[in-house]
Amino acid sequence: MFSLWKAVLSESLLGYISWSLYHALPPMIYYFPLQTLALTGLEGCAVAFFSPIFLITGPFWRLANNKYILALLRLTMVGSLASYQAPNASIRLLILAAGVSSSLLVQTVTWWSGNSLQRFIRIWGFMLGKIMLLVLRIWYTSLNPVWSSQAANTVILAIAFIAAVERIYSGEDKRKQEANKTGNAVRETVSHPHWLLSGIAFGSLMFLTLWIFGEVSLISRWAVSGHPDTGPDPNPYGGTVLLGLAHGLMLSFWSWSSVTSFAWFLVGLASSAGLLYLHTWSAAVAGNILAVFTMCVWPQLAGRLVSCVHPGKAMSTAMFAYVLELFFCVWCTAYKFVPGGIYARESSHLLLGFIMLCIGVDFLMGPKKDLSSVFEVKSNQRSLFKKSKNYIKLLLWLFVGVGLLGFGLRYKNYQNKLGQGVPKRDFSAMIWPFRFAYDNEGWSSLEGSANLLNQTDADFITIIESDASKPFIGNTDPTMWLGERLGFYTDFGPSTRDHTWGIMVLSRYPIVKSTHHLLPSPEGEIAPAISMTVNFTGQLVDFVVAHFGNEEEDLDRKLQAIAVSNLLKTSSKQVVFLGYITSAPGSRDYTELIENGNVQDIDSTDRDRWCSYIMYRGVIRLGYARISHAGLSDSEVQMAKFRIPEHLDSYVDNDRIVTDPSQVPEDIHFNPRFGSYKVGHNYEHIHHFHMSTPKYFKQTN
Repeated sequence: MFSLWKAVLSESLLGYISWSLYHALPPMIYYFPLQTLALTGLEGCAVAFFSPIFLITGPFWRLANNKYILALLRLTMVGSLASYQAPNASIRLLILAAGVSSSLLVQTVTWWSGNSLQRFIRIWGFMLGKIMLLVLRIWYTSLNPVWSSQAANTVILAIAFIAAVERIYSGEDKRKQEANKTGNAVRETVSHPHWLLSGIAFGSLMFLTLWIFGEVSLISRWAVSGHPDTGPDPNPYGGTVLLGLAHGLMLSFWSWSSVTSFAWFLVGLASSAGLLYLHTWSAAVAGNILAVFTMCVWPQLAGRLVSCVHPGKAMSTAMFAYVLELFFCVWCTAYKFVPGGIYARESSHLLLGFIMLCIGVDFLMGPKKDLSSVFEVKSNQRSLFKKSKNYIKLLLWLFVGVGLLGFGLRYKNYQNKLGQGVPKRDFSAMIWPFRFAYDNEGWSSLEGSANLLNQTDADFITIIESDASKPFIGNTDPTMWLGERLGFYTDFGPSTRDHTWGIMVLSRYPIVKSTHHLLPSPEGEIAPAISMTVNFTGQLVDFVVAHFGNEEEDLDRKLQAIAVSNLLKTSSKQVVFLGYITSAPGSRDYTELIENGNVQDIDSTDRDRWCSYIMYRGVIRLGYARISHAGLSDSEVQMAKFRIPEHLDSYVDNDRIVTDPSQVPEDIHFNPRFGSYKVGHNYEHIHHFHMSTPKYFKQTN
């Protein structure tokens, strides 16, 4: 029936909108403390998730159930998508908060009101909306299209508005027959009184789905290791995660005995432990099993939630659990910047264990039936329920097919781009802290970053503060996005589960081998590093890249400098170091790297540095440049050019600095698009050479 199809499609689209809002608010809140490295008070906008608490009281429930108020809430939810086009981050945050609040009110009212078939389709629409979100992120290479460009935002806003209006008018006649009181909201439901347990379990399930399955590449990033055995690459193996989630939803249509349910829970529990503690392919397999388990329990836990006779209490409890778990996830990594963080340091295992326990208790206590069995289906509705299930299954596999097609096209395109570096002895390397792909105004900087990296013509790029796969940063994968856009080989760095802020490598030339390191960090945030070998068309060069701890953690930085100097010492005769070491030139840590690491500074005359440094051994320095960030990040780009000597035992390094590019061959010039030599900072909102660069090096005659 067309009306059923229309209902399933509209509810799925509105489910996608709700998930998009729930995904978007935490990163928008996080943007502000990211600017200050401290709590700002705007974290209070998380109270938007607590809007269902108003529905605990009868007058508010009746008000929200009014058809005009509900229509207004629906339109507010959809209209909040326009927050992407807000003039600044503060206004965007407030609009997003209003959208999240409205969405949760609509979700609570509609899940507990209406006839059984309506409620069944709405709940399934929310789950299918999650799959739709994942599929769209596949096609947009980890990004949600509604937050990726104004054009996509406008198109989705218009379609969502049509879906919302359709739902408003399609439900109006039927809603006239519904009493506006909580008792009738559960009249056709097999009710139970455990709203506290069901609320905590459902909120935990929602957070698990956001945290680990917010994007299909995340499992690969939890399991990643160094080259050559990196584990499954997210493109195309993220497709197996999508298949796992879809198969989980299909399994939910079965009825389970108590024995099989308990065994299945043990499998889910074991898979969560495997994702945390196994490595590469083993961890990825565990993650895929967890995907099946997670979506398999979704309909049952959602059904138990809506069986509660107190909708406001049940959904409010769910959101309290969701927000508390989200904040605990932040505390696990950002423990140095938040009160009481030391008690949550690197405690993701406790968080995941608690979530699985909450889900398991509710899963095992409830009836082992599919979602439709929660409702007392009248005989004249059974055929409609059966048709609805068929439409839901068909739409689910249509989404999966579209997602797998997206992976296939992306993979083919990426493979065609790789390996196009021309044979040469000269190469350029750069380092850039790019703050999780957010610019200084709070918007995604990926497009601008790709343009900047392209213009530098760098062959080897290390980007720090790169792990945006955490739920409070956006569940995105900048490593994959930039690698595919630029056609570069990639190394993600230490995995997401290692609680670092991330360090990635992009290389125009193949990465032969790499090892991920967690540097000694007894007091501060976990410091990541990578040591690797790159094949420049037959010439092997080692690289060591690192992100040290903060200035305040003196012991950490001392131990980290010693650890990195040992990595440099044990590297080959030809090695380049690119690091963020939060120390001045000539300082203890700087000297440790130079002397014990047996490397040279690219420009020892540059005394106006604090964070980023480039050092080398066994190659000839050709040029050095610093490029202003132009608001794309809070830190500049540093670049160096090197030449691999023909005879390692008899080469002579360049020892003379020149600032006139005409004194060196044109093929080693930096891109003139960044202007010419400039003394001091560049404060213009353009990328430009600054800080007395570019400099070139030649031999003294």
